[in-house]
Amino acid sequence: MPLLSIIDSRTSRVLLTALLFALGLGFLYVARQTLILFLFAIFFAYLINPAVERLQKPLRGRGRAITLIYLLLLLGLALFVFFVGPRITRQAARLGEALPGLMEKVGSGQIAVDIGTKRGWSDTTQSRIQDVLRNHSDELSTLGQTIGVRIAESAKEVWVLFLVPILAVFFLRDASSFNEVLVSLVQSRTQREFLQDVLRDLNQMLAQFIRAQLTLAGLSMLAYTSCLGIMRVPYAMVLGTAGGVLEFIPIVGPLVAGVAMVAVAVLAGYSYWPLLLLFLIVWRLIQDYVIAPRVMGDSVQLHPLAALFGVLAGGEIAGVLGVYLSIPVMASLRIVWRRWRIYAEKRKFGPLNEYSFPHDLGRGRS
Repeated sequence: MPLLSIIDSRTSRVLLTALLFALGLGFLYVARQTLILFLFAIFFAYLINPAVERLQKPLRGRGRAITLIYLLLLLGLALFVFFVGPRITRQAARLGEALPGLMEKVGSGQIAVDIGTKRGWSDTTQSRIQDVLRNHSDELSTLGQTIGVRIAESAKEVWVLFLVPILAVFFLRDASSFNEVLVSLVQSRTQREFLQDVLRDLNQMLAQFIRAQLTLAGLSMLAYTSCLGIMRVPYAMVLGTAGGVLEFIPIVGPLVAGVAMVAVAVLAGYSYWPLLLLFLIVWRLIQDYVIAPRVMGDSVQLHPLAALFGVLAGGEIAGVLGVYLSIPVMASLRIVWRRWRIYAEKRKFGPLNEYSFPHDLGRGRS
């Protein structure tokens, strides 16, 4: 009888834990849009927090520092919109007007004749490519409509980004208080240490990741707009800006940007598209193997397959916002898992050597 009671007690605890876990997952899924909005606000706060901390002491107040940073950001945005915005808008409008005609040239196969004439293709080659395009015109039309629908759906979510700076003010002002309240809810000393370690690692990872992503996106935007402008690629400003924004999406973003640039250049009749393709390949190698490792460091440490899974899953769960946030969320889960293993081993075998985030380990070795 006592054994049965123990088994029933353990079974009830397991079932209760599983039920609470399922309810938690259900709540996260239902409230995913709101949670993602708050995550975006946290990332924005991490982005400008170093500047706030530098100005906090000279301005004698954190609130004054936050106000000054926001005013400078608004000034920079206004200057960007005033000087660059009209040019991007004009090019985007022209591209939108020309896109139906360009897609019609693809569906009819006329694009093969235009490119073949400039490149010196034989009539047989041009005829074969024309036949392939005509036979798959329906599939190409469906693909174009799908891409258009996805872009329209993403555009509908852009308004949410205006709430991000507003919410970020509260995280910038009361971040330390939030951490103290969260830690105070845990009574056990070992659990409190576990939570403090997780929060410290998350803080280091997110701060480095957000600043690195912004740096990489800015460099890509500068490289794209400058080189495409020098090469006189059609719609260079629009394509370069889009390429810089897509740099935030690991793996998939740069690939989509490169394909879009080459496709638009080919459809618009740009004669030197092979040179454009060569530039994109060279820049991708420089960005991925020279710049990104130096800028990103050990902030994420995700396998490419894990990163790709996170991007696809984030897009399915929360659209474009989920795609942007997929990598830091995956990296956060990895940190929690590692810290939980350390915590479990401490409970089982006693205190271990202090575990530190890889960034600290690299700094210690130097």
